[in-house]
Amino acid sequence: MRFFKNPVIMAHQMAGMVLRPGQRAIDATAGNGHDTLFLAKQVGPTGEVFAFDKQPLAIHRTAQRLKEAAVDTRVYLLNIGHEQMKNYVSGRFQTIMFNLGYLPGAERRFATRPETTVPALQQGLELLSPRGILLVVVYVGHAGAREEQQAIEEWVQTLPQPDWDVLRCSYPNRTNNPPYLLAIQRVAVTTV
Repeated sequence: MRFFKNPVIMAHQMAGMVLRPGQRAIDATAGNGHDTLFLAKQVGPTGEVFAFDKQPLAIHRTAQRLKEAAVDTRVYLLNIGHEQMKNYVSGRFQTIMFNLGYLPGAERRFATRPETTVPALQQGLELLSPRGILLVVVYVGHAGAREEQQAIEEWVQTLPQPDWDVLRCSYPNRTNNPPYLLAIQRVAVTTV
């Protein structure tokens, strides 16, 4: 297997290292349901996944994918933007995934934007468990993507090092603005 073929595969591998059966996860951008399905399989029948997307088409496609895989009963689909996630979920989550950009095969006017993505990322950090991981696949090749990328990069640089480990996995030898992965892990709280 090509472990580094694309950032989505890397995100799934990283999530698979920390997410266990019975735990909770969020897919902040349900899209076609690939990440939601992955998370649902990881948490097993006793876990929970919350998937957000403001596009009805994305929620529909995700629901179909989950039903076909018989994991739909452990997933809550929310047809709202990810910037509202803290209004709909509470508690702690082990993994939160973002796959930015636009829904393939749909209107590009619904692409993610910095003014909603950065607040959603901040909310995601607030919901993470100790040692939890937030994964962001950043696309830079469509209209408005550079502004979103810049806002995310500026935001991530403000995260205090004692509290967060941040990793950027990119492809310096690829052309045509390849997507890349940001992985952010909450440092475990220690008591002295």
